[in-house]
Amino acid sequence: MRLVTSDTVIVVATVGVAYVARFGFTHDDLGGIGKFYWVIALAVVGAWSLLLALFHTRDPRIIGVGAAEYRRVANASVITFGALAILFLVAKVDIARGFFVLTLPIGLVGLTFSRWLWRQWLNRQRAVGRYLSRAIVGGSPADVAYVIDQIRRNSGAAYHIVGVATDEPVAGDALDVSVVANLDNIATAAANLQVDTVILASQPSDGGDFVRDLSWRLEGTATDLVLAARLTDVAGPRIHFRQIDGLPLIHVEIPQFEGAKHAMKRALDVALSGLGLLLLSPVLIVLAVLVRLDSPGDAIFRQERVGRNNRRFTMYKFRSMVRSAEQDQQALTSGNEGAGLLFKLKNDPRVTRLGRVLRKYSLDELPQLWNVFVGDMSLVGPRPPLPCEVDAYEGAVHRRLFIKPGLTGMWQIGGRSDLTWDESVRLDLYYVENWSLTGDLIILWRTAKVLVHPAGAY
Repeated sequence: MRLVTSDTVIVVATVGVAYVARFGFTHDDLGGIGKFYWVIALAVVGAWSLLLALFHTRDPRIIGVGAAEYRRVANASVITFGALAILFLVAKVDIARGFFVLTLPIGLVGLTFSRWLWRQWLNRQRAVGRYLSRAIVGGSPADVAYVIDQIRRNSGAAYHIVGVATDEPVAGDALDVSVVANLDNIATAAANLQVDTVILASQPSDGGDFVRDLSWRLEGTATDLVLAARLTDVAGPRIHFRQIDGLPLIHVEIPQFEGAKHAMKRALDVALSGLGLLLLSPVLIVLAVLVRLDSPGDAIFRQERVGRNNRRFTMYKFRSMVRSAEQDQQALTSGNEGAGLLFKLKNDPRVTRLGRVLRKYSLDELPQLWNVFVGDMSLVGPRPPLPCEVDAYEGAVHRRLFIKPGLTGMWQIGGRSDLTWDESVRLDLYYVENWSLTGDLIILWRTAKVLVHPAGAY
């Protein structure tokens, strides 16, 4: 109800502002249909509100989670004005183009910002245990543990796990959640515990009809059934469903590393990095001077990194360590606190006073905007590895090099140096095969938030 109210207020206000901006408070000079332009304004309000409802922009399953909510709002808005334009053209209604041109962008920004504000409120509520769906997770202990871990990592998942259903013995406190049933009795347990959702992490190996039978047992209840398939590296946009005479088929798109989508990504990189270099040039100059004044050495640190398809390039950063940092590393390797192939020290003695500030807020990485502009890197992508790291890669880790490394990425917003090696690899591989322009914009936005409240930066 809150979303309905705020959406309606924004739509009415947007149409009203555009109407006044285009026609003013008095429009006696308008003739014909112009005298009744308020009718067209009301039609826009009604159609827009209707499309927001028909596109399920307020579906509880997408509220506060991912980009689907924003995408549906944008689609509903664009289709509203497209349909009205065609309708008015067919009906030969003379409309003021300026009114339409003003209304759509203002309303789209207003609706998106409103949804973002509601999302912040909802996330704060969920952080203290409100507006969460009570859920049981069923499956093998390993799959159940994975699903529970992912839900707990993501506050937007909106589930409170009240129990587990499994047919296999669970060792000690491996799940940290009570086992409340086996898989055959999961529907009964859901009813007894009054849960809102049954999440199936996996099904019995001999249970070909298990999902269908479970859905039948949940019929007539208020409990949803969610399948958490372990296609852990495949995102929703790559999954398509087909129905052939009662046989449901899941079509998984093969990742593509060339084509129009990548050209658009490059265009976005050039535009935003160029704009960033232009707008931030005074800041870059000031930081360069401060680095030189803080400690002896060049302001810019240059290091060889490995990019797409194993191509070597020189990456630029503001120097945050003493001039002899690379030579001093050998003596510090015994205290390495980095994950896997990474070398990290939380209290690295080589870091300068200014360097600690630069690293905390990732200001040392601003010169990489030049790497993005010239094509060595992308704004969003996997972390740019050192040649020695790449030499030690095993198995699928090499797939990180299928696209350009990024100034930021899922590693940056997911915890940075606090992540384990396996977690950082999983995030990078997931991004390599499932990235999208919308996802890149979301990562850039989340990066800005991480810079304000840094975590795992040292």
